[in-house]
Amino acid sequence: MSERSAEDPIWGDALLAAALFAVAPAQLGGAAIRSLAGPGRDAWLETLRALLPDEAPMRRVPLHASESRILGGLDLTATLRAGRPVAERGILAAADGGVVVLAMAERMEPNKAAHLVAALDAGEVVLERDGLALRTPSRFGVVALDEGLSQEERPPAALMDRLAFHIDLSGATLRDLEPSVVTAEEVTAAAARYSAVSLSDDALQALCTTAMALGIGSLRAPLLAARAAKAHAALCGEDSVSEVDLQTAARLVLAPRATMIPQIEDPEDESTEEQPPEPQEPPEEAEQKDESEAKDKPLDDVILEAAQAAIPPGLLAMLKMGLDRHSRGTSAGGKAGAQKQSKTRGRPIGTRQGDLRDGMRLNVVETLRAAAPWQPIRRTARGEVLEPGKRPARVEVRRDDFRISRHKERSETATIFVVDASGSAALHRLAEAKGAVELLLADCYVRRDQVALIAFRGRDAELLLPPTRSLTRAKRSLAGLPGGGGTPLATAIDAAAALADSVKRKGQTPSIVFLTDGRANIARDGEPGRAQAEEDALASAKAFRLAGFRAVLVDTSPRPQAKAEKLAGEMAAIYLPLPYADAEGLSQAVRAVSSNVPAAA
Repeated sequence: MSERSAEDPIWGDALLAAALFAVAPAQLGGAAIRSLAGPGRDAWLETLRALLPDEAPMRRVPLHASESRILGGLDLTATLRAGRPVAERGILAAADGGVVVLAMAERMEPNKAAHLVAALDAGEVVLERDGLALRTPSRFGVVALDEGLSQEERPPAALMDRLAFHIDLSGATLRDLEPSVVTAEEVTAAAARYSAVSLSDDALQALCTTAMALGIGSLRAPLLAARAAKAHAALCGEDSVSEVDLQTAARLVLAPRATMIPQIEDPEDESTEEQPPEPQEPPEEAEQKDESEAKDKPLDDVILEAAQAAIPPGLLAMLKMGLDRHSRGTSAGGKAGAQKQSKTRGRPIGTRQGDLRDGMRLNVVETLRAAAPWQPIRRTARGEVLEPGKRPARVEVRRDDFRISRHKERSETATIFVVDASGSAALHRLAEAKGAVELLLADCYVRRDQVALIAFRGRDAELLLPPTRSLTRAKRSLAGLPGGGGTPLATAIDAAAALADSVKRKGQTPSIVFLTDGRANIARDGEPGRAQAEEDALASAKAFRLAGFRAVLVDTSPRPQAKAEKLAGEMAAIYLPLPYADAEGLSQAVRAVSSNVPAAA
């Protein structure tokens, strides 16, 4: 077997992962392919199909496939024709010994992912529904096609944890799409040899140590890496796992899961004094010395170095900043609202037993499916005898069989901007705050969110703009906002909470953005006094937190202090100090953190 292409490491590693996956699909779990639909992804799938045995099935699971289609269930047509329950074979059972391809896995529903994960772990499909109780052996691998546009859009974590290879083909180009050097015959021979390949305890311990050094908390990762090392050894015609196999497994399985920078201990310097330069050795002797030093290195360090070399430089930069790569990026437009149940609108999420009332819709197919298993009993109860070969004259449906369609939709989002227009804010950052709010208003308009504007100055907080989608009205209200006066922060928090509550009662999801320096000097009763004003502001913040609203507090003071941070903590809001940002910087920061604000319970 040839090594990967040094010129095209992304595509070379992807082809190698496809070959290893084809050796032992069920043992390695599968691969997650992060890429939009294109020639690169199609070429990888074609390579995998060519490496798998001809008899191995490759079944595709559409995004909106029902649970009965995936797991199997009652064959309604055959059941009504035969007068007895007839089971239907699902996609997972039909994929035994092959591969299941998940379309748009980043949008897979949690309940379907749970059924898929259970089948992967147990090696069988358990069906207990519609009067059926079946267990069908099925061992398969999974290819999860991830088309997420942002880092937040990912396949379910439980599924990703069970897939050995996480492959990102977004950086691959058409020039990289070279054919695989591994043949189907080599894969077949390796599959037959896989179970006989031995793995020492030291090798497994080295993989576990490497996973810990990379910040990988799951125990499945080193186990999958061990199986990948065995597959690589089998593909190379070896009977035991070597150091090269472990390095390959660490590069392909562990490196994409890294969450921290590995710390490789350097040997301490024996002397800090300057030493005379040593005579230069001949090249051959230098190479032999390097090889001997590499052989003397512990196995843990060798595997860790291989994994570290495979981590992308961009990921290393993010890890150095202490950022989680899976939490970066902004949410897609139109998905900011909380999910809620609906009777007739939204995405179907199954059925439930119920009556036809309050505008609910009857699901005819599921109703007949619920009634079908009971037909023999009901015919016997009414004294009807069904002659052999004769179809039943009717299907008896009772009230308990009614199945009502359930829907789920996202509520509209209303973003409430609470702007500090007091004297201190006007002196420092009111112009930047106005510019940032104007940019954020335009962003909300693109997402078709409603926006509202509250300004507080003097002794009161004023609702300048009720929730609306009119960008023109919002800009006009913002442009006419004067500055000066005291800071009635408690009154502003109370006004924002009241408006958010009214928005929530309408079925919408409120999100509040405070732009203030946090220096309250007007109490709730309108009287000046910094001590009482700060006490009232903290009390209002506690009430705001108990209401469960989500919020971002942007500290716009030139020198952020602990008062604004304490206020944000009492409100359970994200605290964002931006002492030197302009309008564009303010808007970008608020947009980034507001997309990750946890929704109210």
